[in-house]
Parts: sequence; C-alpha cells; structure tokens
Amino acid sequence: MSLRTNIAAIAALLLAFGTANAAQRPGAELRCGWFDNPTPGNASLYDRDGEWTIAIQGGYQAKGDWPPEYPPGQWRATNAGRHGYGCACFKVRVDAEEKNILEIVSSKARPLSACRKDPALKGVERSLLGSEP
Repeated sequence: MSLRTNIAAIAALLLAFGTANAAQRPGAELRCGWFDNPTPGNASLYDRDGEWTIAIQGGYQAKGDWPPEYPPGQWRATNAGRHGYGCACFKVRVDAEEKNILEIVSSKARPLSACRKDPALKGVERSLLGSEP
C-alpha cells in the first residue's frame, strides 16, 4: 500500500468515526411526542414526561434545527401561516430539572396516528387544539 492510500484510508476512517460520534452525542436521548409550534419562535415537545420547552419567542432557544420535515397530511395547522402541531421524535440533550431541550441533534416526523395511539399522550392533542380533535 502506498503512503497516499494509507492517508486516504485513515482520513475516511476519521470522517466515518466523526460522523457516527456526532449522532451518538453524549447525553443525547430520544424523546417522542407532540411537537407544538403555535406561533413564530415558540415551540414545545409534549412526551410521556410532560412539556419540554424548545423555544420561547424573544427568549430561550434550543440549539439545532426544528421543526422536522412533515409529509402532507401529517401537520395540523392551528394558527396563521404554517404554525400548528405534529407528531415527532427528537434526539436531544435536555435540562431535566428545568424541562428545557438544550440541543436538537436530529428530528423525524411521525404519523399523527402514532401520537394518538400512545396512552402516555392521552389528552395532549385536545389541549393543543383547545377542544376535541
């Protein structure tokens, strides 16, 4: 093997390790539930443990991108523009004492039916709508 081949192989391994390591960030946990984005700059995730703050307009903002990309029919608009709610899973780092999401590592939309069938989320959608769904 040439020196160039060895260097390329080592670089590829380091890149792969770095990418895998980012996805496995220490302290990151998977949380699934209702993602609520009712107005610009305001967002929360409601899961089995209650409400987790993602953002407050003009104030707290978690690191990372939100919302996840929702396929047609899986996002419920409840306010002007594209504001509303959907079902999602987030890989996050949290401050459990303050119930804040510190960083969103990744997120993925889920079918609305997944949250509707979850007994731990019973009644949450109703509260997001302000009435029965």
